[in-house]
Amino acid sequence: MTQFDLTGRRALVTGGARGLGAGMAQALTAAGARVMLADVLKDTGEQTAAGMEGAGFVPLDVTDDAAWEAAIAHTVAEFGGLDIVVNNAGIEVTQLIVDTDPDDVRKMLDVNIVGTMLGIKHGLRAMRPGGAAGNGGSIINISSVAATIAFPAIAGYSATKAGVDRLTRVAAMEAGKLGYGVRVNCVYPGLVATDMGMKLAVETSGLGLFESPEAAVGAVIELTPSGRLGEVADMADAVVFLASDASRFVNGIGLPVDGGMGM
Repeated sequence: MTQFDLTGRRALVTGGARGLGAGMAQALTAAGARVMLADVLKDTGEQTAAGMEGAGFVPLDVTDDAAWEAAIAHTVAEFGGLDIVVNNAGIEVTQLIVDTDPDDVRKMLDVNIVGTMLGIKHGLRAMRPGGAAGNGGSIINISSVAATIAFPAIAGYSATKAGVDRLTRVAAMEAGKLGYGVRVNCVYPGLVATDMGMKLAVETSGLGLFESPEAAVGAVIELTPSGRLGEVADMADAVVFLASDASRFVNGIGLPVDGGMGM
């Protein structure tokens, strides 16, 4: 057994049906945790969960307070507790500031900020003393390298992901001051070749910012000292670290996992 071993722990991962969320759920499972995937994509989420030992699926719109309460209650009932919440669900809309659609910005605020805040809310309520789980734990919020760099056409997304960082730090302080026994941290993933990541490359080139999607990806790599895009496993391993006892004195931080892009 190592400090990264998560045997006996119970996790809920939002946006877990595919992409980064599915990779994080798989890594947590491989480390020994039982994982509840939560997503609005019911069929995909159920299929993904079926491929992970001991995993489950619960439908969840992260912007819905009552849905969060139900998802947490379902997880605790199914697994007998809750130790880890990963607030990964998010959306990105590519647009120039001069073409800002306020409705698109509101959607990102609702999912990326309100959704994360509700995840923190219900995670803390469940894991604090006297809560449905009541044994403390770890909440991990997924921000983005977009919170730390100036990349064109993602102003609204960058603003929301910077907000995730601030939420994380305030939540860590509140949880500590109130004796909840819950650590709250966030991860800044670099660009990964998921559907969302490649959509950004296509759309920024479509706006004339780059000659092609390949050129957009090349520009990101050029900005990255490690000389490559991120991989799902890079982000998933960081989540396992923050969920584990190896990070027991790590609290209220933003962990860049971006190959140095945001330095």
